[in-house]
Amino acid sequence: MNDGVLLIHKPYGVTSFDVVARIRRLYGTKQVGHTGTLDPIATGLLPVLVGRAVKASQFLTEKDKEYIAGLRLGLTTDSEDVTGKTLTESDAIPDRETVLAVAGKFVGEIMQVPPMYSALKVGGEKLVDLARRGIVIEREARPITVHELEIDGDGADYTMRVFCSKGTYIRTLCADIGSRLGCGGVMSSLIRTKTGAFSLENAYTLEALEAMTMEERGAALLPTETLFSHLPRITLSDFFANLSRNGCEIYQKKIGSDHTLGTMLRVYDKNGFYAVGEIREYPDGLALKLLKRFDIAGK
Repeated sequence: MNDGVLLIHKPYGVTSFDVVARIRRLYGTKQVGHTGTLDPIATGLLPVLVGRAVKASQFLTEKDKEYIAGLRLGLTTDSEDVTGKTLTESDAIPDRETVLAVAGKFVGEIMQVPPMYSALKVGGEKLVDLARRGIVIEREARPITVHELEIDGDGADYTMRVFCSKGTYIRTLCADIGSRLGCGGVMSSLIRTKTGAFSLENAYTLEALEAMTMEERGAALLPTETLFSHLPRITLSDFFANLSRNGCEIYQKKIGSDHTLGTMLRVYDKNGFYAVGEIREYPDGLALKLLKRFDIAGK
């Protein structure tokens, strides 16, 4: 079984699920999932989890992301991008200095209302499915963070580089900037260039993977532990590693570590990475408890 992380350069016009289906065929396994859905209109980086790595998906929702987006002013649509039904058009496009100044006001922590054309679920049904049936429901604004926003262009078309927190909808960011300018705006294109520590420059196209041998495809997988490269590492002796695998908490005073309460860790034994754990409080002090093992099949 091949286990690990596959960085895919998703093409225009296909869904993230379509990508997963093709990877399942190429790697001969049903154990494939993705992190961070990309809409069909979007291209760019889509991390795909293969084999036992799919068990890491629950830990990967907090990653910051970077996008290159096209902003078209003077237009609004029901989907907040150029593929949607036109709602309004305007020739009153503000000058470049005004556009740059207004866009700059969206840097920092802001409130954003999720778009109807999104995968968010309400009552067990995706908003996008409701939208396609002409149903619009009220959505509550949520806090997001735009760490960086660079914008350049002129006239009705601009290009933005956006580095933002998870849960940020770029189509809505474009629509909100257009609304603030008074002329309307939509997303005209979208490329995801980074997610967490992964970059688009290291991604494979589906065509490149299809041309590979099975051995080459296996070599294209990054080790599962790269998903947790930001976490501190701890290595256990055989004795304590076996206890941890059996569900026991491992007291820090017994292994000479001093991580603070709530710290998540990459856990290793003499054979390498095998789990993610967390420092928790127990009657006799702080101890390491495994959250998820990656050296066994299943959940």
